[in-house]
Amino acid sequence: MSPESWASSDAVRRSMLGNRRRDTAPEVALRSALHRLGLRFRVDARPVATIPRRADIVLRGDRVAVFLDGCFWHGCPTHFRAPSTNSGYWEAKITGNRARDSATGALLEAAGWIVVRIWEHEPVDRAARRVAATLVAVRSTPGRRPASRNP
Repeated sequence: MSPESWASSDAVRRSMLGNRRRDTAPEVALRSALHRLGLRFRVDARPVATIPRRADIVLRGDRVAVFLDGCFWHGCPTHFRAPSTNSGYWEAKITGNRARDSATGALLEAAGWIVVRIWEHEPVDRAARRVAATLVAVRSTPGRRPASRNP
């Protein structure tokens, strides 16, 4: 292991490097459930081209961005347990992730988007119904303009 590595061991470093940015099991399950409901969407995409943030699921025409947050990486208030080794690093990392999540939501909402955040522990069918209900609400909002084709 290199001396400048943040990992507490080679095994931890290998495990962390193996984490995926997209196509995790919870994401695939949610996408399948949304697809069964007849919804079509973009995956791992920027909702707004000028905002350097990616959403897990983007329903561009309705301006809805869905984020599926992992309990560990996003500091779930119910399930997150801070590691006992290298605790300073992890506290800063998770705090930074949560701050970025909040800033992302604010940026997208300021650009006219609806942000849906789902915890990975939420039952998939319930999460899919929440996204679908959001779309029903968005589509029935008087005066809401659809997103332009060239965001």
